[in-house]
Amino acid sequence: MTMNTNIVFEVLINETFSTINTNAMLTPTNNKTVLSLINDFEDGKWRYAKFQNFIWDNIIETALSKNEREKLVNQDHSRLTAAAKNLRLTDNDIGKGSELAEIVLYGIMKQHYGALSVVPKIFYKQNSQDNAKGADSVHIVLEDNNDFSIWFGEAKFYNSLEDARLDSIIESVNNSLQTEKLKKENSIITNVSDIDLVVEDENVRDKIKALLKNEISIDKLKPKLHIPILLLHECSKTKGCTELTDNYKKDIVAYHKDRAQSYFLKQISKIGTIHKYSDITFHLILFPVPDKKAIVDKFISNVEHYKNQ
Repeated sequence: MTMNTNIVFEVLINETFSTINTNAMLTPTNNKTVLSLINDFEDGKWRYAKFQNFIWDNIIETALSKNEREKLVNQDHSRLTAAAKNLRLTDNDIGKGSELAEIVLYGIMKQHYGALSVVPKIFYKQNSQDNAKGADSVHIVLEDNNDFSIWFGEAKFYNSLEDARLDSIIESVNNSLQTEKLKKENSIITNVSDIDLVVEDENVRDKIKALLKNEISIDKLKPKLHIPILLLHECSKTKGCTELTDNYKKDIVAYHKDRAQSYFLKQISKIGTIHKYSDITFHLILFPVPDKKAIVDKFISNVEHYKNQ
């Protein structure tokens, strides 16, 4: 798989977990990767506007279907207004930034992994009686030689990355890997129209649909299954910084490697017995921000502005 270089944020770590793992007893490690991204600074401040722009540049990928996006092509304001109307600001979890994290994951999937959005989750959650609940993101990555991989993502926005906070995301990953949940995600992909529009090669599209049929064993899916796990998190090191120094980068690299070690240790301990666990590829994505509340409040303010258009 060839990674794109279009991501607007600096990449600090982009490695297989086996290269940074320090625990010889921790296995398997070759089915795991770690991606660390950071925003930069301007005028002595973290670039909040750049981060918000990234959210709004990518919101239509998850809040509008392919048909809706095509109907409003070249109508940027109308697309943003339509996308905002599909966000669920009345949900209790909006204060935790859940939808914001989903949007960030969709942007990273598109720009870094070159992934195709085959189920815009926010759109279908809003418009289809909850039939799309489950994974926070659903993508296809087209590989070389007419091959493909299927990505079911999880996204969280945390106040910290203390060990105790990691259990909830591992529980979410565990739930998403249960056979009935995987089959439901497969049926959603094949039942919505987006896959027919975004996967242009008919032969590849037919191969994907054949693998996702309900009568096909989930065991056959797992070697093609990738789980990107975004942990957007408040970070005191980022909050106390005023410029993008080498020391700041070194601090974040060290911190994220430590957090990756703790996360995968917990994940293997809690869900490593899942059948064919070693066939599934996990991607831990870490992104520090200085102030979660400020980011969520600004996001909600922008959503309300577009909703009122």
